Amino acid sequence: QVQLVESGGGLVQAGGSLRLSCAGSGRTFSNDAMGWFRQAPGKEREFVVAISWSGGSTYYADSVRGRFAISRDNAKNTAYLQMNSLKPEDTAVYYCAADGGGLRSYSGSYNYGRRSTYVYWGQGTQVTVSS
Repeated sequence: QVQLVESGGGLVQAGGSLRLSCAGSGRTFSNDAMGWFRQAPGKEREFVVAISWSGGSTYYADSVRGRFAISRDNAKNTAYLQMNSLKPEDTAVYYCAADGGGLRSYSGSYNYGRRSTYVYWGQGTQVTVSS
């Protein structure tokens, strides 16, 4: 069974940091682009950040650029999201996703931010930032 499992969420004060992990199982994700999305109550799921299959390219939403950093460890089949300088508006359920390898030969950036690009999704982890 192919799974992505997020962990590391929790409650943190504004200005604090959290590190989310996304562990894959059931197949290797080393050829997949990995993305993080988030969904706040009453809002649509939105793109946060993505990393190419090689790890050589990263893509950030404007709202998190300079504060968040994505990385991956293909040997551990795991992706990470380091979140610094957290704000109350970062409060959401955070989901990791994998594209199934579809972006491996893609040279653009647009598709990294599209929900429909991603084939596998985790169950989400709650991040709450208090003011």
